[in-house]
Amino acid sequence: MDTQRIREQFPILKEVTYLDSASTSLTPEPVLEAVLDYYRSYRANVGRGVYRTALLADQRYRDAHGKAAAFVSGAGPEGATIFTRNTTESINMVASGMKWKKGDEIVTTLGEHHSNLLPWMRQREKGVNLKVITPDRNGFIELADLERAISKATRLVAVSQLSNALGSVLPVKEIGKICRERGVALLVDGAQSVPHMPVNVKDIGCDFLCFSGHKMLAPTGTGVLWIRNEALAEVEPLLVGGGMVQDVADVPQGSYEIKKGYEGYEAGTPDISAGLGLGAAVDYLNRVGVGEIHHQEKRLTAKLLEGLQDIEGVDVYGPGPASSQQERGGVVSFAVEGLLPHEVALMLDQASSICVRSGHHCCIPLMKHLGLKYGTVRASLYLYNTEEEIEKLLATLEQIAGMA
Repeated sequence: MDTQRIREQFPILKEVTYLDSASTSLTPEPVLEAVLDYYRSYRANVGRGVYRTALLADQRYRDAHGKAAAFVSGAGPEGATIFTRNTTESINMVASGMKWKKGDEIVTTLGEHHSNLLPWMRQREKGVNLKVITPDRNGFIELADLERAISKATRLVAVSQLSNALGSVLPVKEIGKICRERGVALLVDGAQSVPHMPVNVKDIGCDFLCFSGHKMLAPTGTGVLWIRNEALAEVEPLLVGGGMVQDVADVPQGSYEIKKGYEGYEAGTPDISAGLGLGAAVDYLNRVGVGEIHHQEKRLTAKLLEGLQDIEGVDVYGPGPASSQQERGGVVSFAVEGLLPHEVALMLDQASSICVRSGHHCCIPLMKHLGLKYGTVRASLYLYNTEEEIEKLLATLEQIAGMA
């Protein structure tokens, strides 16, 4: 993988060392060009017009859905790929669209991002019970705990594949097998996993996969909800209106028919340019190779973890380097003794123009479970990061820890 050539397509990297891709990734020039090409050359609405530029926009927007589906091996008749604004909206679409009954159960974990926790907590207003599995200090759960949590009343299990706070990777394939054996639907939050490692919905056996475009080189305001065809009937559209209706038969009786596939879930004019940018981002990642990206991130993560453990006064949270037993991603949380996470992040920026995240990482219950009142400092890696940047981070942290 030619990292230096890749870096040339991210001009902002001339100014900063960007280690916050778990929050949002940078966007390369080819993706920006795809967005601008739409506005300059064929701007038109989709799913409505029959003139030339409208048909071109419609076809390329449809192609972008196909690219996103294929990226997670979900293309074809097995499922529908719906564009949303982000993972949060994708999860809320499932939570709001399912027809819950009093006494239904949802199983999730304490390690979830708020976006995969609050939508399920809200369903308690409908009489739905929420069961929460507590992970260990590295973010892993015992599959036996999951099996015990699932009962005859359980309708859905919702888990993140890769923790945005600790970097731990849950065995979603094994979780999917348990869910299928028990007749329970599975939703996987792939916001952190899909951009960084090969993800295959058929291999997982999930019913819903949610992920964000803005974490995988695409513009902000892009997200994906992949739904297995058999589960489509379980989820009503979040919005109804223009573009998603096939026929309106009887207004007084409220009779209307929605379109099949993704169009039935995308009411109104979508963010067309962002969707096209997502398609271009998928093309870019496919050219580089997600497997190659995953391999490089594992190497850089191991170097970062090893270096952090050698700095006196720095505490590291989450699993160690990936092993055959426990996989981890390129998200590393740590703290410097005597300093608040926000103080460390500001010092890294001021001293070396290093961008990292600090705080609770939208995982307040997990941080409370770990006894981290103010959260952690988090460095997260992607395809444009280098060994030199890891060394720069470690050297700056050593200076900061020495002054604390």
